[in-house]
Amino acid sequence: MRRTSTRRADPRRSAVAGAVLASLLLGGCAAMPDSGPVSKVEFSQGAADKNLQVRVFPVAPYKGEEPRGLLAGFLDASIADEENYDTARKYLTEAAGARWNAAAGIVVLATDPTVSGSPELREGDTSASLTASGTQVARIDDRHSYRYADGETKLDFSFVKENGEWRIDRLPDGLLVNQTNFRNSYRQFSRFFYTAADPSLPSAREVLIADPIYLRRRIDPLATAAKALATGPSEWLAPVVTTTLDGVTVQQVAVDDSKVARVEIAGVDLAGRPQLCQRMAAQFFFTLADQGKGQIDRLELRSGTGACSTSRSLAEQVAPGSLAGGSTATRQYYQRHDTGQLMAAADQGEGTAVPGELGKAPAPGGRTPLGTVAVRRDGQRAAAVSGDGQQLYTVNVTEGSALGQAVLTSAGHPAKPEDGLASPSWDGRGDLWVVDRTAPAPRVHMIRDGKAVVVPVDDLGGRTVQSLKVSSDGARVALVLKDETGARTLALALVVHSGAPGTQQARISGLRTVAPLLAEVASVSWADTDQLLVLGKEKDRLQQLYYISTDGSQSADAPLQGGEGMATVAASEGRENGGVPPVLAVQTTESKIYRLIGNQWRELVLPYTASSFIYPG
Repeated sequence: MRRTSTRRADPRRSAVAGAVLASLLLGGCAAMPDSGPVSKVEFSQGAADKNLQVRVFPVAPYKGEEPRGLLAGFLDASIADEENYDTARKYLTEAAGARWNAAAGIVVLATDPTVSGSPELREGDTSASLTASGTQVARIDDRHSYRYADGETKLDFSFVKENGEWRIDRLPDGLLVNQTNFRNSYRQFSRFFYTAADPSLPSAREVLIADPIYLRRRIDPLATAAKALATGPSEWLAPVVTTTLDGVTVQQVAVDDSKVARVEIAGVDLAGRPQLCQRMAAQFFFTLADQGKGQIDRLELRSGTGACSTSRSLAEQVAPGSLAGGSTATRQYYQRHDTGQLMAAADQGEGTAVPGELGKAPAPGGRTPLGTVAVRRDGQRAAAVSGDGQQLYTVNVTEGSALGQAVLTSAGHPAKPEDGLASPSWDGRGDLWVVDRTAPAPRVHMIRDGKAVVVPVDDLGGRTVQSLKVSSDGARVALVLKDETGARTLALALVVHSGAPGTQQARISGLRTVAPLLAEVASVSWADTDQLLVLGKEKDRLQQLYYISTDGSQSADAPLQGGEGMATVAASEGRENGGVPPVLAVQTTESKIYRLIGNQWRELVLPYTASSFIYPG
């Protein structure tokens, strides 16, 4: 990739730069109207990623190259598709080349860095120094994890003459990359770790959780991913996951034409340990299957004299998203605005009222219509907030069911419609989560077996929780927070379980602001096990739909532009027809419902006005 510099043009780099520019211009995105109702739109899934497939070849330093050109060439070579950065090290002195740790991390800049420093060189000069500065947009740490960053950064480079040629003598570890080159050279993948045990629920099923990382696209991503998995989880996710791979090193990874991946490891002898082998194999299988989508059907794991194999069907019990509800995860429900009845939606037509109390219209003089409803992920039970936001009920979705006693009552009578209980959300373990927004101290509750406990939230810094969506694995939660100005922003946090059987306890910690450029967040939903769908807008811009990874990075796979008429969004961690795109729907301020079917938005025509549209969870 050619950067703007004083270095003379190289035809190979110019050709690569032109190819990337063309790919970026050809990559399309789907647009919804800037205002008014949603209309039919089409988009190409994964267009941005498919078009960024340009191999970058490194170029060695030229004879007689001066410091500015040398620095530009080094930055070019450091993002080239070369495994050990051998060409980039040719720009360094022998000592600096031995010291420089390219794997220490990546600083991602908005544009090419600005270079400043030593004035014009004079004859006889033997040292020089330059500073590369720019606006950072992200950082990737030494464990491949993304973190949003902003503000200016400065990196210093010093130069000396070695064997009559200028070379870089001192430089920071890691890489300095602009965001266009970063997108071309790196891609997000996921490695997978098991949910940590919950001492208050020993029967809880462990499942694998995605831990997103960024790896080089074209430098043996399968082996790199396997090695990254063996090093353990990211610092952020570590408190809520465990791994079977402590002390393990990856020796070899190979995939044959029959779509079988073979992984050889050291550090543990698997002979006579079939259960451990299967659990290790499941971690490797889903990690490698995520890197090579459609390329791996089975994985064989070997260490010492022990070996085992697994596949997606064999590892189904621990698969990512296996607590999302299976076939029920993509069921659709809506509430009638006039009666509050919960209806099971159909692709076309009115659908049918669900069995039991939630499907009944209130009798004259009876209870008022219910407010927000959330269906448990197995579809057998639901939670409902009373119309005034004061009580939370749980009820079976079966014939003859009744509301019964409230499992939670708001701490105080809400003074405003936006106060009271809000956003009930089920995890895949059967725990129910809800926010009590009543001033002056909004708080989060978890309900298990009819018993509610307050869940502290760390590091709010004066902000209050307004709504939440918990993941199916029960280990992560998306929070919409309101600050003292009234602005609503999005954060992701971890759910750390403790206590003992019958005395459940939990704490929300590791609060991480995601999509920090969004000045206002209207609605959020889980759209995959490692991805959120967010309806929001940046300052002074129109409202849009954003796919946000659980590491906080924004997906470029399928950008969806929303209109100001959009009010809420609903999505599912499940999949229809065995694949993509995520199941999602939007509701407009006119109470019209649009679903994404294939690659098209289509209105769901209903005979009644809907107050909400939901998927289980």
